[in-house]
Amino acid sequence: MDKAVILAAGESSRFWPFTLRHKSLFYLMGKPLIWWTLKGLEKEKIKEVFIVQGPKKDIEKELNKFKFKLKINFLIQQKALGTGNALYVAKNYLKEPFFVLNGDVVCSQEVIKEMKKFLKSSKEKEGLIFGQETKTPSLFGMIKEKNGEILEIVEKPKVWKEKNKIKVSGVYYLNPKFFYYYEKVKKGPTDFELALNLFAKKEKLKLVFSKKSEEKLPTFLKYPWHLFNIRDYLFENFLKEKIEEGVKIEKDVILEGKIFIGKRTKIYEKAIIKGPCYIGENCIIGNYTLIREKCNFEENCILGAFCEAKNVIFQKNCTAHSGYLGDSIFGNEVKMGAEILTSNLRLDRKKIFVKVKGKKVNTNLDHFGTAIGDFTILGSNVNIMPGKLIGSFCKIYPNSLISKNIKEKTLYKNENFGN
Repeated sequence: MDKAVILAAGESSRFWPFTLRHKSLFYLMGKPLIWWTLKGLEKEKIKEVFIVQGPKKDIEKELNKFKFKLKINFLIQQKALGTGNALYVAKNYLKEPFFVLNGDVVCSQEVIKEMKKFLKSSKEKEGLIFGQETKTPSLFGMIKEKNGEILEIVEKPKVWKEKNKIKVSGVYYLNPKFFYYYEKVKKGPTDFELALNLFAKKEKLKLVFSKKSEEKLPTFLKYPWHLFNIRDYLFENFLKEKIEEGVKIEKDVILEGKIFIGKRTKIYEKAIIKGPCYIGENCIIGNYTLIREKCNFEENCILGAFCEAKNVIFQKNCTAHSGYLGDSIFGNEVKMGAEILTSNLRLDRKKIFVKVKGKKVNTNLDHFGTAIGDFTILGSNVNIMPGKLIGSFCKIYPNSLISKNIKEKTLYKNENFGN
């Protein structure tokens, strides 16, 4: 029980517009998601980890900035051929039972602890799958089980008629015999699930069921808005109330709740910040700016005077002069002019749908603004409708109304834009 495989080689296409790097390299609270995953494994006494990454080696390059106590080995999946193929890359290094999880499982310590507890109390040690109840069966592999024994995994069913809506959460404990069954199934996008089903039929595959909801224990990251649950988990469990050295706070600033402020950050007169909130190093918060609950700003971000931000996530080096930023996510180096508006609530108050890979996806959120990719620039007075996404390297003209997704490298302006 001292080895784990982390799968971090996929294309993360459903995570658009944040697809320039692997999704596990998205930053929250000053660290990439995979850092939190590894630290959780470290605390659970995992001694050796095999990280399967893509040929760009972006995971390896980023993690070289940090130190870990566990031994980390980097392997490469040359082509994105799915979960099964990625795991098979590590086959020759796995002679004993091992854990498998994705790089964005920031609650890894809690999950692995629960699985180890099950192993100690059970005689069956062939294989385990960590499962949770879900409200959206069509997004996941779903588990048919009887008395805790897994009978079958059904991948993304259009209709789920089983009484229990238990999803596969993407965390496994497997015996090396799994590879024998993987070699027998037809290779394709679902070969991992086919191999698990064959393993369950011939050996034994048990369910470790979590009583915590998928919102409270976020074990998956498919779409950008899932970052909100992950951020909430990190805030609840790891956010420290601290003002680091070199922070400059001017007069009449109001700080309420649990707030972390990084080194050399400046907060100007009359600003109001309400926690929980994370503000990284070298940020600037302008006069009269209001930062409401659940905001995460990575290093070198600027919010100008009279800006209001609520439930937003900023990656590094973002700038917003003024306006309203609500329930939205901004990639690295996003630059916004004055009076930006992210509309985050439908007029009819219904759930917000987002178009992903040509299909409408229900976010199950009442409030959601936008997600904007890296290095995009927005002119002043841009208004973005709820659930509309903007790709990386875009330039959006002033006074534009964004009522549809904008693909990468687009120069966008309304037809009625003046000279």
